[in-house]
Amino acid sequence: MRVSISRAFTGLADEDPDRLAVDDGTTRSDRRTLEERSNRLAWLLLEAGVTPDAFVTVIGSNTVDTVVATVAAWKAGATPQPLSPRLPPSDRDAVLDLVRPALVLTDQPMAQHRSMPLTGCGVGDGDAAALPDAAARSWKAPTSSGSTGTPKVVVAAASAHVDRDGRVAAFVPRHATQLVAGPLHHAAPFVYAMRGLMTGHELVLLPRFEAGAWLSAVERHRVTWGMVVPTMMSRVTALGPDRLASADVSSLESVLHIGAVCPPHVKRAWIDWLGPDRVVEVYSGTESNGLTMITGREWVERPGSVGRAAGGSAVRILRPDGTIAGQDEIGRIEFTRPGPATYRYLGRPEPAADAWHGLGDMGHLDGDGYLYLADRADDRIVSGGVDVWPAAIESVLEAHPTVRSCVVVGVPDDDLGERVRAVVEIGEHDTAENDLDESALDRWAAERLDPERRPREWVIVREPLRDDTGKVRRSRWRGAAADQGPPPPPAPPPPREP
Repeated sequence: MRVSISRAFTGLADEDPDRLAVDDGTTRSDRRTLEERSNRLAWLLLEAGVTPDAFVTVIGSNTVDTVVATVAAWKAGATPQPLSPRLPPSDRDAVLDLVRPALVLTDQPMAQHRSMPLTGCGVGDGDAAALPDAAARSWKAPTSSGSTGTPKVVVAAASAHVDRDGRVAAFVPRHATQLVAGPLHHAAPFVYAMRGLMTGHELVLLPRFEAGAWLSAVERHRVTWGMVVPTMMSRVTALGPDRLASADVSSLESVLHIGAVCPPHVKRAWIDWLGPDRVVEVYSGTESNGLTMITGREWVERPGSVGRAAGGSAVRILRPDGTIAGQDEIGRIEFTRPGPATYRYLGRPEPAADAWHGLGDMGHLDGDGYLYLADRADDRIVSGGVDVWPAAIESVLEAHPTVRSCVVVGVPDDDLGERVRAVVEIGEHDTAENDLDESALDRWAAERLDPERRPREWVIVREPLRDDTGKVRRSRWRGAAADQGPPPPPAPPPPREP
């Protein structure tokens, strides 16, 4: 039954008010409490001047407060616009100037935009009665990752309605205790968490990803489903075979990974650990203009593939001249779905119906239509006239037992045009006994990479290179970035009151 998102939450609360809705480790909210808190806040939003189809920006971390604020925006007939609390002020202000939200729910100081505190939102003695039914024309407006610059605001074309009896997607269980390990301000965790919640999932929120905490949460909450990214998978694998073998993950029905190229050795480790039927991969983007899907069992037969087109989408590969590439020929990846565009970038013209859209990635199709990623087009390195794809090098280097993560970039070179620079992250407490220096890395690369793809320059750091969504700003490591030392770590989220 298709209803407004507002009515979907009310229906869940009416049917089973005492059932858990959200647990963030500090606060637990059953469905009745979520309904009452979001109703109180929605009335306040209306009193503050929020009108139908307005944007309500929510700058929060993985808390019950963030969920309440998002649900309240839907109940007020507005479009929630999740935004990272870790954005630099300049990027945050650029997004807000573009969005021009009716209200910002945040604990950060706001000088130029109307705001309301996020912490404790909807708690109190205000009106908790149900609101008139309302549904915005767009159900979400998240930002892109911003890995290539200031984040873009991606406005969904779908309205704030949901099929209460439907599934989030064919590869997501209908009923689940869902572990949310990625930040709710990021598009994929937001979609799977919120769509799951409004169709009956119970959400367990981690404040941020930590491998041991992820495993413990699966065991303690009897988690049945969750979404991860390759960075998370790599960190879980690094806990070691003894820890993985002792973990009780029998409740997990399946795990979805998304967001970046997964190193083959990490994918194999997860399939060996959980079994091929419990590991599913999806390749898509914030714009939701198409996707591919592959099961673990298919991947074992076609290692490295991200699957075939799914969900009514189609995929093609284009050469630089716009013609269709042949089988196994690397080119630009594009998707389409029949019908109107699924998104628009705020401030830009809406894409045409049935148009083909790219995510900036390169790859190829095999004879059976399975897609294989090469890398982002903008990340390609041309060294000595040879195309070098960073993801392939990163996968090899991240297989080293001491390397936690790796970022490969091209830097200007008078002789080669570009030379390959590898930035390698090791553990904060790793010591010289690990024998990981440039010579050791050179030997590892020489045994596994062609000469053209071997890094000619190394930078070893102890700070995390990627955020919890697996994203990285490569521009920080190009040019003189390596000479300036590692970039500062992201600012911590605002403190939470007990």
